[in-house]
Amino acid sequence: MIYTVECSFADPHSEAEWNDFYSLEKLPALISVTGFHTSQRFRAINEGCPVYLAIHTIDGPDILTGEEYRRKGGGNFARWQQHITDWHRNLYSEIGPAPAVAADELLVLGAGGPDPLIQMGLEPLAVHAVGLERFPEHRWFAVLPRHNTPLTGDIPKEVYIYAPMTEQLVSHPLNFEKPEQ
Repeated sequence: MIYTVECSFADPHSEAEWNDFYSLEKLPALISVTGFHTSQRFRAINEGCPVYLAIHTIDGPDILTGEEYRRKGGGNFARWQQHITDWHRNLYSEIGPAPAVAADELLVLGAGGPDPLIQMGLEPLAVHAVGLERFPEHRWFAVLPRHNTPLTGDIPKEVYIYAPMTEQLVSHPLNFEKPEQ
């Protein structure tokens, strides 16, 4: 499953320190939790969406209610909580691992249908919300080479473009076998 966490941060004086905490401490702690397979963090380069996005590949919703998750990565935002705004968490359907986005690429995230991403020459990967907030119900992910990015002009309202803040962290061994039905 794909687990997303989105938020903005309202205190410019501590934002750099918070970003260091999240990228250098929280992501490595999360990827060490049994059932987390990939983790990567992004910053929006257009407006109209939460500034920060973290995308994780996990085994399922039970991971997020387990003791190991609580101990290693979930809920340790007490110091920063008062500054975190526009916070959203979602679980999306199984699609295999989340796409890894390199430093010379961008993540394009759509919530209004695949057509805007297709018109950008992309092949979007569709996901369906199955847990937590469940909004937006459908999303489309695509990876775009940075030199092809339309940073000016008309970016459709429900298309958000994110630059990677970290490399994708990967736990070992990777095992993405789908459960038997």
